[in-house]
Amino acid sequence: MNFVEAERDGDILRITLNRPERLNALHLPMRDELWVILNLINDDPTIRVAVLTGAGDRAFSAGADIADFGTAPSVIEARDARLDRDLWGLMSRLEIPLIAAIRGFAYGAGLEMSMYCDIRIADESAQFALPEVTLGYIPSAGGTQTVSRHIARGDAMRMATTGEPVPAQRAFELGLVDRIVPADDLLPEVNRLAERLASHEAGAVRAVKRAVVEGLEMTLDAGLALERRLAAAQAVSA
Repeated sequence: MNFVEAERDGDILRITLNRPERLNALHLPMRDELWVILNLINDDPTIRVAVLTGAGDRAFSAGADIADFGTAPSVIEARDARLDRDLWGLMSRLEIPLIAAIRGFAYGAGLEMSMYCDIRIADESAQFALPEVTLGYIPSAGGTQTVSRHIARGDAMRMATTGEPVPAQRAFELGLVDRIVPADDLLPEVNRLAERLASHEAGAVRAVKRAVVEGLEMTLDAGLALERRLAAAQAVSA
């Protein structure tokens, strides 16, 4: 059994977190499989778009599997494993668009994973939370940094300090997700969007993503200069 399924459909790679009996909670084998698949995306220039979703109807991902806590041979080895396989850093550096199809729970690392996606579409059952503080620790897959880059600081602080869940409609209002659709429409809508993005010139799409993502960390002047360089490079390669 694969804990992460990857299915190629033309220029699109569909990735499914596949532990529905555990609400697609992340454990070490799932992290390892996801690491391999994300590296495959980086190494394969023919993949133009990736879609990330969770198996079953109950969860995108309920976050880190607490049954994994304390199972590493030592704290040092657990830390080294995370550093050697910086899954979240790899996800944040993907050059192609990554679309999240979210139903049910997106808690903890599940919510944090969705923040590394470029477009998030959820159905009406989706719920979002950063519950780590209620367990005595803090978000450690980027939640304290990524959520506040998508929604207002006060809303991000409330989510991280209370652990309270946010339902789908409120998540849309805050800006956590880009669209809410009925449950039956989720995958068809995501697939239509993925096919549309994959139909565009691949170099242009990658350049747009780079301009937007890198530009967010720059001054306006530096961002505009980056846009000019990318536009010129794209014009030469067209």
